Amino acid sequence: DAACGDGPSWRARVRAAVASLGPHAVAVLGTAAELHGIAGLRATEEIHVSLPGWAARTAPRADPALVIHQLQLSPGAVTRVAGIPTTTPVQTVADLILRLARYPAVCVLDSALNREKITRDDFPAIAALLRRRRGAVAARGYLAEADGRAQSPLETRVRLRCVDGRVPPDVLQYLVCDPDGYLLAVGDMAWLGARIIGEADGREAHGLPEAVFRDRRRQNELLCAGWLVLRFTWADTLRPDYIPYVVREAIRTRTHPHHHPR
Repeated sequence: DAACGDGPSWRARVRAAVASLGPHAVAVLGTAAELHGIAGLRATEEIHVSLPGWAARTAPRADPALVIHQLQLSPGAVTRVAGIPTTTPVQTVADLILRLARYPAVCVLDSALNREKITRDDFPAIAALLRRRRGAVAARGYLAEADGRAQSPLETRVRLRCVDGRVPPDVLQYLVCDPDGYLLAVGDMAWLGARIIGEADGREAHGLPEAVFRDRRRQNELLCAGWLVLRFTWADTLRPDYIPYVVREAIRTRTHPHHHPR
């Protein structure tokens, strides 16, 4: 769910690629998102750089992964990250959501909000950058679906599957307490009437042995407190019907425990 994962060596490649193209070169799109720490994009080795039209036509390709664009950028649309000329988070997000499908676009928006690279106060500026551009109508819809409480692209994808399956969660990052007020867990999402918690299980956060034991203990505590925990992985989000089906059936059995379908 990142543009590239190579840390300092990747950043050095970007710096060298941008510098090789002269003073008008600017890191853009997925490369800019990675520099800003915005998640939600598929991993790639490509380095995206924008140049003015006249420079783009004659630019040398020092790195085979270099992709050159000719974006219309105002002076205020460019900042620097680690000394690399880069589009601002607002410009980066606007440029990306015009080009992305709905799920990755909302993932990018959620990540930028969650990591405080943008705020909701920036949405009018983003909307202004979308105006009269191809993809603007869809991109405005993505803005309406963004929610910065999602802490990972996987959480965003699980939420969107639930929304599409007409079982949207009531709340995100729900604090579950025991009768004495002791915090048992913060659920990624919750369906309050049925007392169901939905968890997005990413490999990084939940794959280590100590995390598995912690998750099991936490799940037992939630069950004793009357909450059912549903766990979903990235693979689950690849099937449009699976997550909504599980949530819907869980709600049905929790709210009508003695009803059995024929």
